[in-house]
Amino acid sequence: MTKISKNYRPDKKEKFMNAKMKEYFRLKLFNWKNELLRESSQTLVNLQKDENTAKPDITDRASEETERSFELRTRDRERKLINKINSALKKIEDGNYGYCEETGEPIGIKRLEARPIATLSIEAQEIHEKKERKLN
Repeated sequence: MTKISKNYRPDKKEKFMNAKMKEYFRLKLFNWKNELLRESSQTLVNLQKDENTAKPDITDRASEETERSFELRTRDRERKLINKINSALKKIEDGNYGYCEETGEPIGIKRLEARPIATLSIEAQEIHEKKERKLN
């Protein structure tokens, strides 16, 4: 594992996906995943707490049910996001991280900074979205 300073930011002047850059993105993904897992654990505690306190008012119960449903949908999206993060971490291990799945070209540091789970370059993503719009 390569040691990086807290102030390190990938730069397009350095070799793409060198050891420092990989470690930077690995830590970014790992921290993001841990944050999501902490939030998920807290949600579980909250949902279990709320389950034991029945509301006598029908409006309160409906409101609680809506909040619960929203929370569960959010957690489901986060579960899918964690799967994407795990996939990105695996790509770092395999040496494929940061490269477009369609073109094989580097995705670009700015895009990876904004969306570290990106699997397509901006150009490939735009083409993909145009094709999707034509199908709908």
